[in-house]
Amino acid sequence: MAIDLTPNLDETLTAARWRSLKLYNGYRLLIALLFLATQNAFRDGSFLQSSELPLFSELILGYFIFSCISAILTWVEKPNIDFNLPTQIIIDIVFILLFMHAQQNGVTGIGLLLIITIASASLISEGRLALFYAALATIGILLEQSYQLVSASSPMENYSGAVMLSLSCFATAWLAYSLAKRVQQSELLASERGLDVKNMAQVNALITHEMQDGVLVVDQNLQIKHHNTQAKRLLGFDIEESEATSWQGESLQSISPEISDMIRQWINELTPLAESSTTNILKLNTLSRELRLRLLPVAENRHQGAVIFIEDWSQMQTQAHQVKLAALGRLTANIAHEIRNPLSAISHANQLLQEEEDCNPANKRMLQIIADNVQRLDQIIKDVLELNRRDRTNQEMIHLEHFITDFYTQFCAVEKIPTHCFKLSLHNTDTVVAFDRRHLNQILWNLCKNGWRHSQNIENSLELTVSNSAKIQDVHIEISDDGEGIPENVRNHLFEPFFTTEKSGTGLGLYIARELADANGAKLQLKTPAQSTSAGSQFIIYIKKA
Repeated sequence: MAIDLTPNLDETLTAARWRSLKLYNGYRLLIALLFLATQNAFRDGSFLQSSELPLFSELILGYFIFSCISAILTWVEKPNIDFNLPTQIIIDIVFILLFMHAQQNGVTGIGLLLIITIASASLISEGRLALFYAALATIGILLEQSYQLVSASSPMENYSGAVMLSLSCFATAWLAYSLAKRVQQSELLASERGLDVKNMAQVNALITHEMQDGVLVVDQNLQIKHHNTQAKRLLGFDIEESEATSWQGESLQSISPEISDMIRQWINELTPLAESSTTNILKLNTLSRELRLRLLPVAENRHQGAVIFIEDWSQMQTQAHQVKLAALGRLTANIAHEIRNPLSAISHANQLLQEEEDCNPANKRMLQIIADNVQRLDQIIKDVLELNRRDRTNQEMIHLEHFITDFYTQFCAVEKIPTHCFKLSLHNTDTVVAFDRRHLNQILWNLCKNGWRHSQNIENSLELTVSNSAKIQDVHIEISDDGEGIPENVRNHLFEPFFTTEKSGTGLGLYIARELADANGAKLQLKTPAQSTSAGSQFIIYIKKA
């Protein structure tokens, strides 16, 4: 995103000068029309005192034609304003001086038009040539008055009026020049401030675009004023499709009704802002992740709008969890290696005792218990070592439909499950995911094996469903069974290590499955009874599309 840090004010100032010149042309055209109307109203020339009526009429017509041509050229902004403005002003001064000459009385009300012309020219040109215009008008006034004196058509007293009019032209030019400089400085400062605001907005947009958190800015009507790409991703929208459309001006209710309801409730809270640090953090659970919303008011009053920071809370928990488990993994790996050596000696000694012929049944029973527990401990050690290697992922692009079909065939053959008891449902699965092939196979195998073990082992007792939607970024893999389900008191501990409800289980199967899913950027969850569509348990894996 390019940021313009150098003010380019020429175009802005030129446009302002053109607008001012257009207004002045409107004023000139109005004066010309008033002259025409006055001429038609007083055809006897009484309003002109001692003027030459034919010359004055010709001047009015010429001034009107000049006003029309100037207005047209100014409207189309041709030619360059630095040529257009001086030309028009000089012609204006000449016409006004001719009007004064035609009236045969230099000091008249028409002469006051020179002051308006000089003031307008000085303001539009930002003070440039202001004194030149005043000098030109003064020369014309004095020459005209001198001509009137020489021709004895004007008394000597009128010369003082001409001098005062000339001084007024210079005073007007000087005042307009000073005012134009101040206006120019104000415009320059305003343009620089506007550019600073624009650059600041671009910097803010660049920062929010690069942030890992989603950002939404809403006004008092919960209309979205600003957002970044991360907000769309965290809310589950497809990035490629949503980038073509902007949320600018959209209602938050149409984008996320849940967040909209939370914001309305937050706005209506009476808790003072200084005491509401805890109430400014909200939680939102979506299908694929858990989000944390941090709300900041854009003003002292919450009703003016809010800035919403959307954080992937599940990812933050996963990162913190992985840091803790990294150290724990190294410790457990060392312990596992230390346990395996004496465990191998125990297993070997137990086998030797079992081979003795004079072993009585009671001893054989005890030896078998030892063998079973040695095998269980060995399996725990294998699981712990496998868990320690969970971060060594070898992700590859997996065509999901082919992979799931091959897994289904292999699982039914190895576990000896009739195909009519295990239902496979594929919905729009022509997609690719980035995943460790061995990890995905282990996760699915563990979940399907558990589901089959707890199901009724009848037709469609176990179901594997893969669904994909173009509106979301995740692929959903569901494993459901028709068993008795999972008790409520067990659900909260289901994914904890070494938690098991079976005597022969290690309690690491589901824990390892979730850890492997997290290591590959996926998420494994157990659906609640309210979310589940089957009588038994229903697990779901959310995998991001590649």
